[in-house]
Amino acid sequence: MPIGRSNRAADTAGSSDPADYAAVRAAAIALLSRRDFGSVALRERLVAQGFTVTAAAAVVAELQREGIVNDARFAQNYVAFHAGRGQGPVRIAAELRRKGLGETLIEGALAEGPDWAALARQVRTARFGAPPSGWPEKARQARFLQYRGFSSDHIRAATGADLDPD
Repeated sequence: MPIGRSNRAADTAGSSDPADYAAVRAAAIALLSRRDFGSVALRERLVAQGFTVTAAAAVVAELQREGIVNDARFAQNYVAFHAGRGQGPVRIAAELRRKGLGETLIEGALAEGPDWAALARQVRTARFGAPPSGWPEKARQARFLQYRGFSSDHIRAATGADLDPD
């Protein structure tokens, strides 16, 4: 069994063994070399690999101090990538919450993101082409945009579904 790993629940208290810290840090760097992680997700991954909770938390805190793990940068990159895939702010925010990021980080990253109404129009045009002709088609396109994670304001702007009082 590698140093610093344990399958017993009793070992979750952690140890101050330097070899344990080195093993956890090496595992964290290996994970980060493949893709970016938020601090909570990285800590969970390390614990899932069998490292103690305290050792994983200490390594993640050290990596945050060094600037290697940065939740704000992770949130901005996540928003940019998923907006580029045509996903809206509601869906992206829900995923970031699920990944353990705080509301202030999420709101800041979404505010720095693209023009969401323009993105909704672009996504609608790419999927459907011509603007919707009637209410059934507007509803169909609105459901698609809602699934993609756009707010009702963005959907109305993209579909031209403003209510006309008759």
